[in-house]
Amino acid sequence: MNFKRLETFVWVATLGSFRKAAERQHTTQPAISSRISTLEEELGVKLFEREMGPGPVTLTSKGKELLPYAEKIIYMQEQLRKRANNVQGVSGLLRLGVSETIVHTWLPEFLRRLNNEMPHLEVEMTVDVTSNLRAGLLDRSVDLAFLMGPISDPSIANLSLCSFPLAWIASPSLGLPDRLLYLEELAQWPIITYARNTKPFAEISQRFRAIDGAPVRFMSSSSLAACYRLTVDGVGISTLPYRMITDELEKGIINRLFVTWTPSELQFTASYSAVPYNPIAERAAELAVAVSEAYASEGV
Repeated sequence: MNFKRLETFVWVATLGSFRKAAERQHTTQPAISSRISTLEEELGVKLFEREMGPGPVTLTSKGKELLPYAEKIIYMQEQLRKRANNVQGVSGLLRLGVSETIVHTWLPEFLRRLNNEMPHLEVEMTVDVTSNLRAGLLDRSVDLAFLMGPISDPSIANLSLCSFPLAWIASPSLGLPDRLLYLEELAQWPIITYARNTKPFAEISQRFRAIDGAPVRFMSSSSLAACYRLTVDGVGISTLPYRMITDELEKGIINRLFVTWTPSELQFTASYSAVPYNPIAERAAELAVAVSEAYASEGV
């Protein structure tokens, strides 16, 4: 029995679509249909209901019965390869989603080690906010994501990564006093923050709405590099991961502000779809944990 046909069976069942399975396996929809038809002939059963229309493909009762066996065969094959420690021979494509905080910290070391361990693996990387990365994981357009997690979905596995304390910063040109500051004192300038569809923005905006005085002006961006640049140029005040700006603080390019309230630390996870079993994403997630822990242990 052809292993590729079993793998195709699992992907069509998981994604509910011949087209999506073709995209996932980097082939054509007719090729996927041919594999399923051949597998059905080999097994002597019908696996899918092929109704006309845009709706999802559904499993027959026999298809539902056989799916766990196909998943088990795929899992055991990957475990055999894993036991043989043949990671250097792994090839394929890893679609990686990354929050920008990770880009500016330990991502280069992760990619270096990933390339050393799996030199034949291709990586397709997307840098985006957590909400979009989460959607990508759930619709299977992303295999692995480093995001603010965890993601509460039974099909998603979450491994904890290091966290990032935030720090208020401002340009020296604003002339803010070197003492403990109240949020009301910051509110006279625009507050430069993460994108509006993120947890940090929600927490910061809720806190500032609770203070007395005129409404606070927010400048939100999905780019941390843009937030940093606007802060350096004195456009407003921002809060960024402390580890990302240590060199700039030491050089006096920006000043750290000590404020009565600071947003919560950013908690990240390496999250990947565990159904169907994805050994490349699993191994890459484990490697990310090791790299992030080493980065955290360096201290500040």
